[in-house]
Order: sequence, then C-alpha cells, then structure tokens
Amino acid sequence: MDFLTLFGVYVVVVLTCIVLVCKYAGQEQTPWGRSYNSVTNVVSPCVPLWLKRLFSKALHKLFHERNNAFIYTHLLLEAAVYAEYSYEVFGHCKEMDTTLTNLYIPYVLLVLHLYLFYLCCSRDPGTVTKAKHATQVKVYPYDGELFHPGEMCPTCNLVKPARSKHCRVCNRCVQRFDHHCVWVNNCIGAQNTRYFLMYLLSVCAMAGDMAILTVDLLLNVVARTGILYAHYVDAQGQQQPTGVAFVVQHLFLTFPRIVFMLGFLIFVFFLLAGYVMFHLFLMLGNHTSNEWVKARGRGCQHCHPHSGHHCHSSFNPLRGFYSRGLLKNLSEIFVPLKPLKKKKHK
Repeated sequence: MDFLTLFGVYVVVVLTCIVLVCKYAGQEQTPWGRSYNSVTNVVSPCVPLWLKRLFSKALHKLFHERNNAFIYTHLLLEAAVYAEYSYEVFGHCKEMDTTLTNLYIPYVLLVLHLYLFYLCCSRDPGTVTKAKHATQVKVYPYDGELFHPGEMCPTCNLVKPARSKHCRVCNRCVQRFDHHCVWVNNCIGAQNTRYFLMYLLSVCAMAGDMAILTVDLLLNVVARTGILYAHYVDAQGQQQPTGVAFVVQHLFLTFPRIVFMLGFLIFVFFLLAGYVMFHLFLMLGNHTSNEWVKARGRGCQHCHPHSGHHCHSSFNPLRGFYSRGLLKNLSEIFVPLKPLKKKKHK
C-alpha cells in the first residue's frame, strides 16, 4: 500500500470523526449544526433512499436513545492507542534514554481518567424527582426570560425548577441541565459537571503527554538518521535535497501506526481543548450550554422573523442573571448550590 493510499484512508477517518462531531454538536442554531446541515444538503441527493433510511435509523439509535455504543467505542479507541503506545512508542523512547518517570505518566493519567469516566457514567446528574422537587425548585430563582415560574414538564408532570430541562434521551428532568453526552451515556447537570470537566481535562492531558513523547521519538529518529539533510535521486536521475514533505512521507511509511496514532492524539487534544475552553468561558458567568444555546436563539422585543430588523447582541459571560462573581461561579461547579434554610426564631 503506497503513501497516497494510506494518507487517503487517514483523511477519510478524520473527516468521518468531524462529521460525527458536527452531528452530535449540532442544533441548527449552532455553527456545527449549520455546517452539518450544509454538508447533508449537498450529499443527500447522491445517496440512495434505502441507505438514507438505514443511516437515519442508526443515527437516531445512537444519538436519541440511551445506549452504550459510544462507551464501548471510547474504551476501544483508548485500548488501541495505549496498545500502540506500549508496543512501539514505549520501547523506542526507552532506547532513547527517556526517563521512566516520563514514560509511566500516561499510565497514571489513564487510571485517573478511567475513574473520572466511571463517575461521569454512574453519578446522578441531578434528576428532578417528586421526593426532592420541593427542595430543588428553591435552589435557583426564575429569571423571567429563559425560565418562567409555573412551567410544567408534560412528561414528568412536575413544575420545572429554574435552569432545569427535560432530556429526551434519558427521559427525565435534570437540575442545572448542561447537555446530554453520548460518550458517557449520561446527562451533565448540577451534580456531575465537576466530574465531566475533570474528565475532559484528563483526556487532554493524556493525549497531550503521549503526543509530546511521540513527537520527541520521531524527531529523534530524524536527527539520528540525518534524513532531513540527505539527498535522493528523482525520476530524471537528478539528485534532489530532501525536504519536510519527504521526511513526513518517510516517517509515515516507516512508522505508519505511530504516525496514525499521533494524528489521532493531536486531533483529540485540540478538539477537547477547545471544548474545555468553551466550558470555562461559560463557567465565568455561571451559564450552561443549554442556556447559551437558548440565549443566542432568543431575539429581543424588536426582532421579528418577517421584519428586516435583527439584533446581534454579543453573549457576555461575565454578565448574567445567575452570575455571583468569578470565584463563586467557579466554586458552584465543584460545590453545587443548595437551598438556603430559613432560621427558625424561637
């Protein structure tokens, strides 16, 4: 299999991952959702009807019903990455005299990550129940814009507490609802947001650390072989100096699994690092992803779908109805609010 074929397979895998991310992230009002819809509109006429139906059913099963498919996929990808790291990267790095402390850090991060992953999957996100409803409804006041008093959830048959939302996938109302994450097969809410953020950070740390070790390995190979300053004979029999493209192709053909792994790690790192930054952006003003989407999709009193007037007000994370100051906003993630108990006067 030549270099172009391998590279083509690699590009297809990466693009497939991006399309799935766009689909999962995508409501129509978000940039990811608009991108996904644009791609779908172009590709749709070329796809047979039976394949569309099959694909639609599969997507509905994956994204709109609770299942463990993404949990198994997550664990399988993780096992494949760590198998390659242990089988090839670890040995080559050890020969380069990389310290054992640096080589064992990914395994320590793996243990921490799996523990946080378990907490994200198993911990209750803050389900609104009849037994706890009287308490949960007092945690946050209604802002009168996104959340209104007296709104009923027709499925749970309960008055919705402020900042809560009914998850169609889990079929329950969740306090301080952020979003439903298919990768942990659970909602992210008031009681498990802290675990979810630490889980994301642990994945970023794992991917970043292994990527650095792998890049160090490949750079060491290039330095030892001197290939960057070598020459090759082209089709016309002329000597040509090797460049970066030649070196990349040589590494891809010499260490295909390692280069594939490195590309995947870099993709995961930047994808999740951006996602973590987005959540930190929301945390500054005590907002949730659900509130961010609802606020951006909500126009002012002067906006009308049939008029030419549209307001483009920026979303300011530091100003919001539920903001209590930077430090209190951050602490609320790790110590969820509880209703204040009124002191009894004797």
